[in-house]
Amino acid sequence: MIYLSAENISKSYDEKVLIDQVSFGINQGQKIAVIGVNGCGKSTLLRIVAGIETPDSGTISIRKGTKISFLPQEPDLPLNKTVAEVVFSSDQPELKLIQEYETLLSEVGKHPEKQSRLDEVMALIDASDAWSFEQKIHEVLGKLDVHFLDQPVGVLSGGQQKRVALAQALISEPDLIIMDEPTNHLDLASIEWLEKFLSTSKQSILLVTHDRYFLDSITDEIFELEQGNLYRYKGDYAYFLEKKDEREQNKLAETARAKSLFRTELEWLRRSPQARTTKSRSRIEAAHDLGEKASFRQQNQEVSLQVKGRRIGGKVLEIKHLKKSYGDLNILNSFTYTFNRYDRIGIVGPNGVGKTTFLRMITGEEEPDSGKIRMGETIVYGYYKQSGFAFKDNARVIEVVTEAAETVEISKSQSLSAAQLLEHFLFPRSTHYKMVDTLSGGEKRRLHLLRILMTNPNFLILDEPTNDLDLITLRKLEEFLVDFEGCLVVVTHDRFFMDRLVDHMFVFEGNGEVRDYPGSYSQYRDWKEAQEKVIPETPESQEKKPSAPPASTPEKPNAGRKRKLTFNEQRELETLDTEVEKLEARKQEITTLMNAGGADYEKLAALAEELKQITASLEIKSDRWLELMEIAEG
Repeated sequence: MIYLSAENISKSYDEKVLIDQVSFGINQGQKIAVIGVNGCGKSTLLRIVAGIETPDSGTISIRKGTKISFLPQEPDLPLNKTVAEVVFSSDQPELKLIQEYETLLSEVGKHPEKQSRLDEVMALIDASDAWSFEQKIHEVLGKLDVHFLDQPVGVLSGGQQKRVALAQALISEPDLIIMDEPTNHLDLASIEWLEKFLSTSKQSILLVTHDRYFLDSITDEIFELEQGNLYRYKGDYAYFLEKKDEREQNKLAETARAKSLFRTELEWLRRSPQARTTKSRSRIEAAHDLGEKASFRQQNQEVSLQVKGRRIGGKVLEIKHLKKSYGDLNILNSFTYTFNRYDRIGIVGPNGVGKTTFLRMITGEEEPDSGKIRMGETIVYGYYKQSGFAFKDNARVIEVVTEAAETVEISKSQSLSAAQLLEHFLFPRSTHYKMVDTLSGGEKRRLHLLRILMTNPNFLILDEPTNDLDLITLRKLEEFLVDFEGCLVVVTHDRFFMDRLVDHMFVFEGNGEVRDYPGSYSQYRDWKEAQEKVIPETPESQEKKPSAPPASTPEKPNAGRKRKLTFNEQRELETLDTEVEKLEARKQEITTLMNAGGADYEKLAALAEELKQITASLEIKSDRWLELMEIAEG
């Protein structure tokens, strides 16, 4: 069953063609991701399909009765309405019943006269079998952390408004849901829940996302928008990369053949200047067509982020007993850590636990309540902020870059001008004198990133760098960061990005507690899931245990005598001394290897896993050693 059909859709802004004669259909249950560089028209295509924008030409046909829900990248919600009014704004009868039920339930305590209407509504819910729908609503609101139903939308932050809009889109149960960067402003737990929710849904989905794990888990087809054309790929992101490369290689081969034929035709034209026959005129027209094909130049969509590294000294950054709180909100509780020269640390945790505050403290933008932060003399921060960069009013693109530096050294013998570097970052010369205000959100973030890298930092801090960046830019940014010779601290909800780049985690667990975990994010998730599977001791299991002997139980004959180690325990103690010493030595060796840098991702991941196992083994063996020593010392 076809829900929606697009025929020969075109859209241009000024002289820039975003969508050129594009046709496609969306079937029931089909799940599609749209990808492409920033500014190529992905969001525009979604808005046209959702009916928010009108194409310059072409038609959109929607099957009668098909319900469509649209989640834009920046929701435009009615600011004077409450969250509940927005979330329950669908005309769905069951949803209206649930909304009235929730309202009456919160009011009946103060207004007992409303109990009779509450009973009526509950009976109607029973009759329509809408209780499962009510459970789904509570799940969606809970998982998206939308607990402020009575607040006006206007007092919410941008992230909160995005979660409200997402809740509204999911709760309305559309046939086709269109989403533009749905994972922005969500923490990792919410993203992983949304991923499972959508992957098991029978809804049709059309989305734009930069999250590759999310994309692979949910979608089964990729639409690539490039230079106004739409290319389709049936498969995951890896399959897309493979087939895209094949397509571009075929295009280059076709261009080479066209150039060869064009040279032949040019020679023929030069040798025969006299009047042509009809057949000759057709050959002339064919030669012009060949000229167009031969002039094809592959658009370079590879972002070069190579910059010459700045030396980093032995002392990097020392944090001792750092404390920070805002009233009753505890951010850090005596946090201590000494950064090594090539640390690669990822920071995760729920929204609002203080991740960005921590970054602001180590860069000196915010003062801790107590504790010490000592920075090495050679350290130069590069801080990519979640809030973006405050560009000057009426600034042009090239002015933003030249304000930081006229040129940047990328090696001992090579440097690039500001204009050349902009081109490497997918800003063609035609855009260099554009006003920054006219750029898309992703283009502004790419410009912000370029400006930071031009300062040549050796301690790079990235706070949600993946928001609004396209997949091509992200892939090249990752390649740069893999080879980055300095400290790297990343706050991101992009699991793929984090898994590829970091080997150490600071997990902000709330109430000032930070878990220092030696491994990647996926390794941490596996460990956490294993911990959650451990069944806690229940009261029932405690009842089955034999109770402690009563105080009147007679003393055993040897009760007051000190116990000595048995022969086997003595040998175990001696063995533990040797084993603990070897484990400590190996732990130090692994730490040195990981801090030295240079190893590939797979090697670093293996070392991190071994370090985790050694740390756990050391804990067990050390506890046993202490136990035996207590016996030995009486």
